[in-house]
Amino acid sequence: MNEVDAPVRDAPGPAGPGGPGPGDLRTLLDEGTRAVVDRGDLRTGRDRFERAFRVAESAGEDRAMAVAALGFGGLWVHEHRTVAGSVLLESRIRRALETLDPRSSLALRLRIRLAGEGDYRNRDTTAVLELLEQARAGQNPMARAEALSLAHHCLIGPEHGALRRELAAELVAESFRTARRSDLLMGLLWQTVDMFLDGDPHAERCLSELRGLLAEQDHLAVGFVVSAMEVMLAVRAGRLDEAETLARACTERGIAAGDVNATVWQAAQLVTIRWYQGRVVELVPLLSEVVNSPTLSAVDDHALAALAVAAVTAGDRRKAVSALATLCGRDLGDLPRSSSWMVTMHGVAEAAFLLDDTATAARVHELLSPYAHLPIVGSLAVACFGSAHHALGVAALTLGDVDRAVAHLRDAVRQNLALGHWPAVTASWERLAVALVRAGRPDEADAVRREMAVAAGSAGATPGTPGTDGASGPRERDQDRPAQDERDRRGQDHDRSDGGRKSPDRGDLAPKDRHGRNRNGRDAGGEGEGGPEREGQGQDGQEPDGQEQSPASCTRLGRKWRVGFGGRSVLVDHSVGMLHLVVLIANPRQEIRAVDLVAGLTALDGAAERSVPSGQRALDRVAMREYRSRLARLRVELDEFQAAGDPDRAAVAQAEHDWLVGQLASATGLAGRARRFPDGGERSRVAVSKAVRRALDRIAAADPVIGEHLRHAVHTGVRCSYWPA
Repeated sequence: MNEVDAPVRDAPGPAGPGGPGPGDLRTLLDEGTRAVVDRGDLRTGRDRFERAFRVAESAGEDRAMAVAALGFGGLWVHEHRTVAGSVLLESRIRRALETLDPRSSLALRLRIRLAGEGDYRNRDTTAVLELLEQARAGQNPMARAEALSLAHHCLIGPEHGALRRELAAELVAESFRTARRSDLLMGLLWQTVDMFLDGDPHAERCLSELRGLLAEQDHLAVGFVVSAMEVMLAVRAGRLDEAETLARACTERGIAAGDVNATVWQAAQLVTIRWYQGRVVELVPLLSEVVNSPTLSAVDDHALAALAVAAVTAGDRRKAVSALATLCGRDLGDLPRSSSWMVTMHGVAEAAFLLDDTATAARVHELLSPYAHLPIVGSLAVACFGSAHHALGVAALTLGDVDRAVAHLRDAVRQNLALGHWPAVTASWERLAVALVRAGRPDEADAVRREMAVAAGSAGATPGTPGTDGASGPRERDQDRPAQDERDRRGQDHDRSDGGRKSPDRGDLAPKDRHGRNRNGRDAGGEGEGGPEREGQGQDGQEPDGQEQSPASCTRLGRKWRVGFGGRSVLVDHSVGMLHLVVLIANPRQEIRAVDLVAGLTALDGAAERSVPSGQRALDRVAMREYRSRLARLRVELDEFQAAGDPDRAAVAQAEHDWLVGQLASATGLAGRARRFPDGGERSRVAVSKAVRRALDRIAAADPVIGEHLRHAVHTGVRCSYWPA
């Protein structure tokens, strides 16, 4: 070992009166080294090396100052995220380099660290790879090991898979020369990361070996990454509640290790979980903060893409368009190919689909196509959104290229099955069904839905297994239904009589449209009708041990409704039909006249006995009084939530406030007088039947089990009702 690289033992130099002496400097450096190398305690390491640098600088101890500057960089690239932090690190490295012989191994190690920091931010690996070659030609194994690890970290992008695997294998071999356990752990960790990024079926074997080493002796920094991988695997298995619990534990490990990614990864994990639970709309406030967080890597854009999806799902089109425009900049291809690039492209594809942005969808398809064989895995395998073919299929759907979309989505289903990513399997099945309907192949779409239902039933799925969020909810247009509409005009009820009702706990077959019609989105004639969003699923609508099922439920969430039944739930856009369903479900086993549903949530007591007036008000006086009373309470609540710094509850209250204002505006004319419908019972019956049918189609398209239950339990006609089992 070169003398300048030997551990600091008795660093000479005078100490000022009452100031740290040589022994104190040596202790600080030794404690910092043990913290980072032996225990993976990055926080303690930064503290000790920070203090050691200041002591060495004031004492004129050049070599000790260089060792402290090197240790201050930490284990990973880009640990110092803020502008001030990164500038401080680089200035200290340059200050130390001025005092060293440029031919020394310590100087080489400092240059490697400096190159790694710069290349990572600039996404240009030229400098760090050149210095890796110099380290290979030298005699210092620690310089080679550090160069290999830092270069590998700079190469975390989809185009460098083969080179990364070579570097990881070389680092494992080099660890036996350095005799540093941390080098072995880092080599195995990088191998595990590479295998997950490549979709290697043996990735978990490598992860098991890493777990075994950590069980013998923990390493906080490496253990934090392993715990993040455990969250990702729980999501793949569809165990979303468990994944959320693991994510909290993972964050605690990251904070204990002093890793700057602790809260950033927590946000990414929560986005993944909520994505497949159908609750991404809840994350708008969180993502709005994360995109501006100084702890977010300078080359990480995934949060902005997720914000675009969450915002458009929540109905905030302006925010979504702005986020997407920010990402695209002059050209979407300018985004750095970082460890989050694939996840970012996945989010951009979803946002473009929801916004009907064909230009962006075309660019996503072009950029992502070379990596179609890879899974969408973020950072160091901390999040996974399944096959890249899914995002490509979504982009093709946006472009109207349905045949290409079908091909991509079939590949996505196959690859997601191979990954064992069950929520992603279901998401791809759902989009495949949409693509098949658009391609004029409804029978194949029905076969896909049946396959989904069978898979969900045979898996004994727990809540959230499998599912998709609003971002992946299909948006289609229903075809005309002339035969059904004619029956409506003749006064026939759309739904079955009580005697024909079937048990609602069937989960073996998805509901099938006799005419092969599309059930996946907006009706061509239904203003305000939105597409469905699949949430977490439980077992197929049946309670354990033969217990009676709980009725369905509807909960308002922004501009959407969460419909739940039997441990499953689905998000559906607000629509007239959903309003009718909400009233019926909230009043099980009660008959409510269609005219009262059309009137807009009138008082239900004695509804069946009231006469049917001509010129029915759109909202009666009682309803308008209740709406205005609720608006007054909401304004007070909004002030309270904002004063208490509770943005989540304030956002929910604001959404309800805006909706109520819209309802009152549409139901009143000049001077606030109530608008009136021109006719009574018959016109109301037809309108309610059509609106409810469209809402049921959307629910069934997103979750066949919930849809099947509601089709059997909801009855429309002159009198409407909901009869759960």
